[in-house]
Amino acid sequence: MSYKVAVASTDGKFVNEHFGRAEKFMIYEIHDDGTYKFLETRDSSASCIGEGNNQNARSKVIDLISDVKAVLVANVGPGAIDDLINNDIKPYATSFDIDSALNELIKLDNKS
Repeated sequence: MSYKVAVASTDGKFVNEHFGRAEKFMIYEIHDDGTYKFLETRDSSASCIGEGNNQNARSKVIDLISDVKAVLVANVGPGAIDDLINNDIKPYATSFDIDSALNELIKLDNKS
């Protein structure tokens, strides 16, 4: 059974964007055989505005990626972590290139 993963990236090569600052998410589909493919890019609005957190904006971002199982980001705050987990989305912070990050996620999933 395949599943989707959202990746926060500014350049399409590295996981290099904070969840709250992401203006787009690249969506990948991971297959049972360990392969994956890029599906689409979804445009978003940054949910972390200034020093505070905008709960409504974060809810919109989570709705945008509600069909994914995991999100790969450079960093993510504790409030966003809670909101993601409460929506059955696992957050992973990493600074790998996208291919390496997806492969590491696949390895983690195969261990569980």
